[in-house]
Amino acid sequence: MFPLGSVLFPGMVLPLHVFEPRYRALVRDVLAGDREFGVTLIERGHEVGGGDVRTDVGTIARVLETQELDDGRWVLVAVGRARLQVASWLPDDPYPRALVTELPEPASVDGAEDGLRAEVAGRLRTVLALRAELGEAAVPLTTELDEDPVTGSYQAAILAGATPLDAQRLLTAPSPADRFRLLLEVLDHAEDRLRFELGAG
Repeated sequence: MFPLGSVLFPGMVLPLHVFEPRYRALVRDVLAGDREFGVTLIERGHEVGGGDVRTDVGTIARVLETQELDDGRWVLVAVGRARLQVASWLPDDPYPRALVTELPEPASVDGAEDGLRAEVAGRLRTVLALRAELGEAAVPLTTELDEDPVTGSYQAAILAGATPLDAQRLLTAPSPADRFRLLLEVLDHAEDRLRFELGAG
């Protein structure tokens, strides 16, 4: 397990610079195995030295690229594959470990998410346009959300720029429809903040 101060969504790319000895050991074991590890959000505490409080819902990450540097550090790129549920945390020996199960995504119900997806896509374009006005790096405004409700809801969650706690709420949403509804709330708050910043500037 790799607890972080940010949330990894399924489909999201995760670049990591690994320098702590315990996580160097984790990378070596992951590469010797199935190239997968778990990522959870640190709710309180710090990554260094343990003693943190971690969420019980996270994401399974698969390593795509790795490079070991001359001094033993690792640079790697992983991608979120699916949600996980922590059944129990094990001792951090030699690195954070847990017993986990893959958390399935519920099936779509009669296309109920379609209208929500369209509404989220419109709000997202507005937020991205406001970010561009502020000079923030943003994705093209023509970005389309995938028609699959699970994939589309995670695409929007990745682009929404939510705080870590809101991102965790999005990750743990019971269904894509619930995730879209929560995204509307998150994007409303983001739009209000961005318009305030534009007005203040």
